[in-house]
Amino acid sequence: MPSNARKKFPDATRSRAARPALLLDWYDRHRRRLPWRAAAGERPDPYRVWLSEIMLQQTGVKTVGPYFEKFLARWPDVASLGRASLDDVLRMWAGLGYYSRARNLHACAVAVWRDHGGVFPDTEEGLRALPGIGPYTASAIAAIAFERRTMPVDGNIERVVSRLYAVEEELPKAKPRIQALAATLLADANAGHATSRAGDSAQALMDLGSSICTPKKPACSLCPLNEDCAARARGDQENFPRKAPKKPGALRRGAAFVVTRGAELLVRSRPEKGLLGGMTEVPGSDWLAGQEDRAALKQAPALAGATRWHRKAGVVTHVFTHFPLELVVYTARVPATTKAPKGMRWVPIATLSQEALPNVMRKAIAHGLGE
Repeated sequence: MPSNARKKFPDATRSRAARPALLLDWYDRHRRRLPWRAAAGERPDPYRVWLSEIMLQQTGVKTVGPYFEKFLARWPDVASLGRASLDDVLRMWAGLGYYSRARNLHACAVAVWRDHGGVFPDTEEGLRALPGIGPYTASAIAAIAFERRTMPVDGNIERVVSRLYAVEEELPKAKPRIQALAATLLADANAGHATSRAGDSAQALMDLGSSICTPKKPACSLCPLNEDCAARARGDQENFPRKAPKKPGALRRGAAFVVTRGAELLVRSRPEKGLLGGMTEVPGSDWLAGQEDRAALKQAPALAGATRWHRKAGVVTHVFTHFPLELVVYTARVPATTKAPKGMRWVPIATLSQEALPNVMRKAIAHGLGE
């Protein structure tokens, strides 16, 4: 047999038992330093683990870092966060996106504070009973914070596992198989460790996917599992995980109305439920596919006296998870005596940074107030 036969055809039977140890050895040398991660030998703080996991949903580490530090400085534990108002939490979250996470974060903190004495449940079942904690997040907290023997599978782990085993089935159908294969990479609880190191096993795979097994141009030569990777042996590792083509959402169109009263801006709060629930916005039209500008303008806020609307050149674009959006921006200046319509309010333009404005509204306001 040629000397390179093992590299071309990985011996899955031989290597499977060794993989968890190889991962942990690599992790002990190369683990990332993250503000929410406990140092080697330290016990993880469940509050930090939970807070980071909620923030990291569909958001990168670099973006989350400053928000995590800001939240921790304002609310150092779950009890203080549970006592905070939802408005304060939304203001602090503004700009991070996917605002249902902020509402769920607050609801969960309230539940842990009121119903559990400020202590997180230490099982997946108990965690899943809390608001905003689904199967993945419950598994991640249980493993990382409480050393429960479970393997959470995020995007990084999904990529590593699908390449390691050359999982041909497309996502999302492949998820159950990837989950089962990922569980084989958990460290053996009886392998001489003081704990199961389930949390370290999960974080090792997360770090491997983030720093080595990247979506494009993975650094396979540095990977501790490279000799056993089926996709690398075939030379098509960048083609994993297999993904079904996404169907783009239809473009929606609407209007945003930027109304100023001297140094004040007219705003309102969105309904608590639904897209951008509870966030602050300038008045606007519905967001509909194929909506014409004339139809959107008819939905302008009713202000006392004659209002002259000026359409700003260009449009504001924003992409949500399920659809792209284009907003035409109309501006108007009203007298100092103008009252805010029902459900709206005037806020100082100088203090807009303190409002819970989502990014799409920040863009619309900047466009409307720009010269």
